[in-house]
Amino acid sequence: MDFKDIDLAQIAIRISQYPTDNKPEFLILGRSNVGKSSFINTLVNRKNYARTSSKPGKTQTLNFYLIDEMCYLVDVPGYGYAKVSNKKQEKFGLMVEEYVKNRPNLKHVFLLIDYRHKPTDSDLMMYDFLKYYNLPVTVVCTKYDKVKKSAKEKQNKLINDTLDIALGDEIVNFSSVSKVGKDVIQNVIKSYVNI
Repeated sequence: MDFKDIDLAQIAIRISQYPTDNKPEFLILGRSNVGKSSFINTLVNRKNYARTSSKPGKTQTLNFYLIDEMCYLVDVPGYGYAKVSNKKQEKFGLMVEEYVKNRPNLKHVFLLIDYRHKPTDSDLMMYDFLKYYNLPVTVVCTKYDKVKKSAKEKQNKLINDTLDIALGDEIVNFSSVSKVGKDVIQNVIKSYVNI
């Protein structure tokens, strides 16, 4: 598996529209504007395949990206964006919950948080929600390159102290600029995919 071939194979808003080929799936969750599209593009060595937007809240469906014909990265609407109406936020939440509750293909979740800031209440709630369903989670701290080297130790401690990480889960620092953490994430995916 070399993470070279990517195809937006399916766009869904309900169970009947999910892919039916039974491949492993990896969910990508995070607040709006945390860098989900950049995360996907970095993993597959593309610049602009998953559209990055300066306007948060752009993703409004479940997007199933087929990687190397072997597995799917599932990008879902971001949470915590104030300019999206409460009704729409609730709809997004139900769409994600329906997926999480009803998808045996879901193998692992990448929960993206912004490395520059303390994890938000929304981030903590999302992590607790995922653990309620006993899902294995990797917390991915995006924008790692944007924090000065001298402040990184303090920031690592803040994130570790705020997130009560369950046994077996891990925190990975990630940058779409320097590619820090890319290999770690790719290896997590490879560990579930029969090669």
